[in-house]
Amino acid sequence: MIEKKIERIIFASRWLLAPFYLGLVATLLVLLVKFFFKFADMLFSIWSMEGTALVLPILGLVDLVLVSNLLILIIFSGYENFVSKIEEAKEHTDRPEWMGNIDYGSLKIKVIGSIVAISSIDLLKAFFAIEHYNKENLMWLVIVHLTFVVSGVLFAIMERISHPAHPVSAVNQEH
Repeated sequence: MIEKKIERIIFASRWLLAPFYLGLVATLLVLLVKFFFKFADMLFSIWSMEGTALVLPILGLVDLVLVSNLLILIIFSGYENFVSKIEEAKEHTDRPEWMGNIDYGSLKIKVIGSIVAISSIDLLKAFFAIEHYNKENLMWLVIVHLTFVVSGVLFAIMERISHPAHPVSAVNQEH
């Protein structure tokens, strides 16, 4: 009887994660506000910009979109993997195809891939504004980016080793 109560409490404890996911939803709202401020700032200064100077604010917007996409991925996948299935979306026509199909290992790979993409954008922004950076700062940006890339590759290799792809059967190869 005590064991059953302990197991019930442990199983119910997953709901302690729900406020974290709601906090990430609130963070999306903050990013949305930040996006519109950056967008408005770009619109007001677009007439005075030339060439690569215009690319920098656009990359800033892309950066915010990538971070927002990453948050959605973490919110949906994390909630469904650790708290509860999102029944509201089960039969919804706008339900993303990946929803409900990303396990914890796949989520880690997608997160590190997103971090590499975000780091790539930041590195690209730095190279477009290279005159504002000294060699040491640029070197550290490249080192950090390469660290993310190597980490991503190592995560992918570890995931492949721990969960090898299923061999295709002879029946599936014929079709």
